Amino acid sequence: MAVHDSNSSLPLTRRHFLQALGAVGGAGMMMSGLSALGIGIASAQDAPPALKGEGNGRSVVILGAGLAGLVAAYELGKKGYRCQVIEARQYAGGRVQTARAGFVLPQLGQADEVCDFDEGEYFNHGPWRIPYHHRSTLHYTREFGIPLEIFVNHNEAAFAYRDAAGPLSGKAVRQQEIIADMRGHTAEILAKHVDQDALDLPLTQEEREKFLEFLVGEGQLERSSLDYLGTGGRGYLREPSAGLNPGEASVPHGLSALLQSDLYGIVSSVSGFTQQKTMFQPIGGMDRIPRAFEKVLEEDITYGAQVTRLQQQDDRVLVDYRDRTTGESRQVEADYCLCTIPLSVLRGIESDFSPEFKGAMEAVSYTPTCKLALQMKSRFWEVEDHVYGGHSFTHSSETGNISYPSTGWQGRKGILQGAYNFGSNAAQFSALGKTQRIEKALSVGEKIHAGYRRDFETAFSTAWHLVPENLGGWASWSSEAREKSYPLLNEPQGRVLLAGEHLSYMTGWMAGAIESSWLQIEKLHELAMEAA
Repeated sequence: MAVHDSNSSLPLTRRHFLQALGAVGGAGMMMSGLSALGIGIASAQDAPPALKGEGNGRSVVILGAGLAGLVAAYELGKKGYRCQVIEARQYAGGRVQTARAGFVLPQLGQADEVCDFDEGEYFNHGPWRIPYHHRSTLHYTREFGIPLEIFVNHNEAAFAYRDAAGPLSGKAVRQQEIIADMRGHTAEILAKHVDQDALDLPLTQEEREKFLEFLVGEGQLERSSLDYLGTGGRGYLREPSAGLNPGEASVPHGLSALLQSDLYGIVSSVSGFTQQKTMFQPIGGMDRIPRAFEKVLEEDITYGAQVTRLQQQDDRVLVDYRDRTTGESRQVEADYCLCTIPLSVLRGIESDFSPEFKGAMEAVSYTPTCKLALQMKSRFWEVEDHVYGGHSFTHSSETGNISYPSTGWQGRKGILQGAYNFGSNAAQFSALGKTQRIEKALSVGEKIHAGYRRDFETAFSTAWHLVPENLGGWASWSSEAREKSYPLLNEPQGRVLLAGEHLSYMTGWMAGAIESSWLQIEKLHELAMEAA
């Protein structure tokens, strides 16, 4: 691998060096480099804003009982505001949902999706993991005493599969083999160049020696020859055991075979800011979070209320809604309004927002997103293939990767995430009948696990772009829209403010909704204090 352009006289900068490490060694190698340079990762907001002054009974109507709305009602309520939450569904949480036996999810143009999992089995078809640095989300799991467990987001014992070229095409290969071999081969090439002083690096002799030691350790190289001959970390042909069984070392895949097969791409696949190795999930389902808010706010939430019009006068806000149970039209008035309805839905609701504000709402698109959960009658991935959590990379654009549960270890049954796709792939997938979706997932999974089709029992499918209260998985902003439209939507429109994951740089994550709500309730409180 070339880390310096021989046609350029520019030295290798820290940025270029780290980019090179990330490209060939993934997050692990790049983070080692970051740590060596003393560079850390920023984290999210820690706690809600400290609001000075009291609400003194001022009224706030909050549209939507997703996390942004629940957080606003909870925090403003503590400051003496009278909050009424209007929610179209019969339960709180927005996209923070968990499918269990009997759960019903309406979707446009399709029959209602009814979950028929066995008792005790469940699937988080909305948000499903909490990165350790999303401290705003963890603030509320801690505050409400919601017990957490580790979500295994990275498991090198899981597989990668590619239909490409070379001797590894069409084979399920352990990720640990690919990672060890790609890093080993890369480190060997770099180390031999550094040892021969063949790279034009602005390093002192002492720095070069330390860098060489880093490469030897990173790639598990033979120190004398700087050759990569394999490592126990990639697994054994025959594992060490008791008595006179020292095990039998495995043979590394050749660099050419890895490159031809396209398997090398998975080495840097878990490298995003949000894709941390240490993640959490609430024990018993992600809906434990909105349920905790519901217990506190139960009397403040009106369910089955579909907002039909939003207007404001000089001293108040008027919200019309339709009772989904009786069909009756009703109206609520309040001093202020915090609207957390997704923009994909809000722009279809009558309002007296300014033309500029309405134009800004139109500037964002929403990502089509599908998930498919498969109930299996045995946990064959654990018993037969020794995979505990994490994801197997399938290279299937139709279904996406396979994800294994991080709960119920060594139980009798389990729920696999057999499909998770986005964009046009999700749109095409959701256009299929449910039987066809299941067949797509099974046909991919059986290439990796012998028990995939054999042990399948039932499935639950979600297409978020077809859920009428959402019309998309999450907001997707273009650079131009972020610059021109996004700032306007973050500012009050008279007595109305917007909040939600769509008004954050963490779209699709619970932390985005929470921290957007924190930001906007602070602005609402400032408006109220100025008017006092």
